[in-house]
Amino acid sequence: MNKGMDLLSIHELSADDVEEILTLAADLKAKQKAGIPHKLLAGKTLGMIFEKSSTRTRVSFEVGMYQLGGQALFLSSRDLQLGRGEPIKDTARVLSRYLDGIMIRTYGHERIEELARYADIPVINALSDLLHPCQALTDLLTIREYKGKNLAGLKMAYVGDGNNMTHSLMYAAAKVGMHFAAATPEGYEANAKVVANAKADAAATGATVTITHDPNEAVEGADVIVTDTWASMGQEAEHDARTAVFRPYQVNRALVDAADARCIVMHCLPAYRGEEITEDVFEEFAGVIFDEAENRLHVQKAIMALVMGD
Repeated sequence: MNKGMDLLSIHELSADDVEEILTLAADLKAKQKAGIPHKLLAGKTLGMIFEKSSTRTRVSFEVGMYQLGGQALFLSSRDLQLGRGEPIKDTARVLSRYLDGIMIRTYGHERIEELARYADIPVINALSDLLHPCQALTDLLTIREYKGKNLAGLKMAYVGDGNNMTHSLMYAAAKVGMHFAAATPEGYEANAKVVANAKADAAATGATVTITHDPNEAVEGADVIVTDTWASMGQEAEHDARTAVFRPYQVNRALVDAADARCIVMHCLPAYRGEEITEDVFEEFAGVIFDEAENRLHVQKAIMALVMGD
């Protein structure tokens, strides 16, 4: 990746970009575990715009900037004039004169695109309703730790809502040559344009992208099963209706047994036991899931170092 690049979507990255992020993330993780300083962003400042709240995103970016020798500023919509109607393009142009990078976690993806269009500094997508690239890259790092560095030819199955995680995971899998299958209920399928883009990416790496309504078909032969909450932030009013629809898409013992015998299960958290995943399956793979949560720190440090560093 080049200094000054935005990270809005994994689809916009090259396979080499993805490999560079994962390699640096693993190196920074090793340095952090060994207590080796890595002040790659000394004197740099990251602005963190939160229009959607989060535990892992805020803590991992803030701690990550500290470990890299820089400073992070938490900016909620209440702290910015965005909350009082200032155009996002004006906010972008002002913040570009104060900061070295911007991280944003928001609702509509078009807000991130507009911010990046008008900002003169790197913009990192920490989540939109369409995409969650930092989490999907984190998942690739975690899979490498459990399955080996070469991910090409492995199979990732996603079971649940066709949401931002589905979209970014299919992009991520395609870039590294992993076969990807998503099982979603009718009416909750992944975005058709994203699927088309992911299939094009997959063709370049010899991977496949499969979309189905059958969870058992999706997990057949899977090396990794990933799930997510059935009702994301902003969808709380739909919780009961979604629960009824998604019940057959629960990651339970029977579904895990239908995958490869050495399959691992992942979840980006927060997890709602008894809904998208059963308590016994969650606890069996808790080590993987919390390694995954920790790896947000290391992957995001790598991203920030590459796009903001010298």
